Amino acid sequence: MKLNYLRFGTTAFIWLLGTALVSGQQLADQSEIDLKDLSSFKTPGKTWTLAGGVTANLNEANVLNIAKGTGILVNVPTKKDHGSDLLTIGEHGDIILELDYLLAKGSNSGIYLQGVYEIQLEDSWGLLNPTSSNNGGIYQRWDDSKPEGQKGYQGYAPRQNASKAPGLWQHIKIAFQAPRFDASGNKTANARVLGIELNGVLIQDNVELFGATRGANDKEKAIGSLRLQGDHGAVAFRNIKTSKLPAEMLNGGQRNGSDTDPIYIDVTTTPNIRSFVDVPGGPKVVHAISVGSPAQVHFSYDLDNGALFQAWHGEFVDATPMWHDRGNGTSRPRGSVTAFTKKPVPTLAKLTDPKGAWLVDTTGTGFKTKGYTLDAQERPTFNYNIYGTKVSDAIKALENGRGLSREIVLETPVDNIYALIADASSVEEVSKGLYLVDGQSFYLKFDDTKDKPVIRDVDGRKQLVVPVRGKLNYSILF
Repeated sequence: MKLNYLRFGTTAFIWLLGTALVSGQQLADQSEIDLKDLSSFKTPGKTWTLAGGVTANLNEANVLNIAKGTGILVNVPTKKDHGSDLLTIGEHGDIILELDYLLAKGSNSGIYLQGVYEIQLEDSWGLLNPTSSNNGGIYQRWDDSKPEGQKGYQGYAPRQNASKAPGLWQHIKIAFQAPRFDASGNKTANARVLGIELNGVLIQDNVELFGATRGANDKEKAIGSLRLQGDHGAVAFRNIKTSKLPAEMLNGGQRNGSDTDPIYIDVTTTPNIRSFVDVPGGPKVVHAISVGSPAQVHFSYDLDNGALFQAWHGEFVDATPMWHDRGNGTSRPRGSVTAFTKKPVPTLAKLTDPKGAWLVDTTGTGFKTKGYTLDAQERPTFNYNIYGTKVSDAIKALENGRGLSREIVLETPVDNIYALIADASSVEEVSKGLYLVDGQSFYLKFDDTKDKPVIRDVDGRKQLVVPVRGKLNYSILF
């Protein structure tokens, strides 16, 4: 089967310099909605406010913790005030829309293009088989005159679940083609969602919209306000950018697909694959293994350093670059990738104190890989020697599909051994044993550690290191 993908690259986005939105202006003529205040929106309800920072509570539904400031648009409905939708003063027809959003646990919201076509936003973390009512779906149309079970129709599920956890920022890009009308107001062409990328994954591709979805605030029209749903749950938005839809993208044009049939790896038959793997913004890992799970949580591991360097939700691996024609030896994730480092380094190091410089490679450590062993579900435990002891490193998908668990065990404990667990732009402890990492890209969760993890500053970045006194267990939630 041949799949073509919309080109959501820099050539398709020309951010136009603009001023604050005013009535009558086209959203597509602006570069970004200014979130220094709420003047870009029509009569905001009391549940809408601005913030400088937002985090979620993973243990409590519909709760967001808000820090004072601006730049983030937040909606937190309450029992007394269920909230209302927010509409922009500026209107749009054809448009490229790009923004970040963050959901509370169990929350539900939506982006209504022109106020009438809903792209669903929902806490769908770990869901295996998403529908049109889950995150990234195009919501159903509705007809109350139809029999029960048939009232909803023409909804479009995302191709895969690329959703992140509550409290993590998610990024969405939408290319939208507005409906066409003649001089008498008769519709001559349906609207189209030309493409939606969620967290870097194409989840909708050239979908024709035959009418307004359920919850539309008006009839279909040539231009309309952008509408953010505000009466279903706590949600935050930032970096709301808009631009004109390039003419060459109309009706599904401007595609950068290849005529090559893709070679996809089925996780049920091939759960582990050895290949080269490119680290975004970093080097090529030449002794890598990618490990898949039916829970749709997968990861890549650097055998040369004992390092876990990326993980992803969704589909498993595209091996086309490795096996097509002569190939270049690389495979790549098919889902929504969370990168843990730009350059894999040894996970374990012997330090005189927690502030000591980390190793750039395994030189002088006595490192020697011992491959891996497989359990009954063909899940590998990686084995290697370092500092005179044998290490086992077991990484497994959580059964709920929400992340990974990791257990590092030293056969013979060695003094002053530390594990480098995070090297990122930011590391913050948000509750006991729970850390928010890399600009709210993923969580680290420590249920029981003999020693508290240490957050240290290194060359403008944050590193989290943990002493390893025989055994270390933690989870990665993303």
